[in-house]
Amino acid sequence: MAEVRPDRPDVITLSIPSRLELLSLLDQLTDSISGRLDFSDEERSAISLSVVEAGTNAIQHGHKADGITPVDVRYELDKDRLTVTVHDRGKGFAPPAEAPDITSPEHLLDARGRGIFIMRTCMDQVQFDFSSGTTVRLTKLRRHTNGDSPVS
Repeated sequence: MAEVRPDRPDVITLSIPSRLELLSLLDQLTDSISGRLDFSDEERSAISLSVVEAGTNAIQHGHKADGITPVDVRYELDKDRLTVTVHDRGKGFAPPAEAPDITSPEHLLDARGRGIFIMRTCMDQVQFDFSSGTTVRLTKLRRHTNGDSPVS
């Protein structure tokens, strides 16, 4: 495992123009960072999927894929968690208190509405802030190797 300072998290920031083809950068960086923190392969995939979903929403919905307006991403690497914040400058939206279960028969063919469900399913905490654009804060706790309790 990479050594993380106990007094404050390591912080990595990235700003990309609102272009969908740049989401692969988020995917690669997120996978590398979560690997550095020794998340399992399954957790790494879940974290990357959530960050890419948040980035997709920021580009498509927040900035209408204008190709210019930056999406800001901040990674905070703590000894017990990884927190990723994705920020856009769009109008924001009202997330549902509970996203529909996209695996249920009535939602299997829905064209939209999967992102929030995916983020909430894959991460330990998902928070939204609309005070200045839209900010999504995704948190994944690090677990012991047996997978049943967070690292202390």
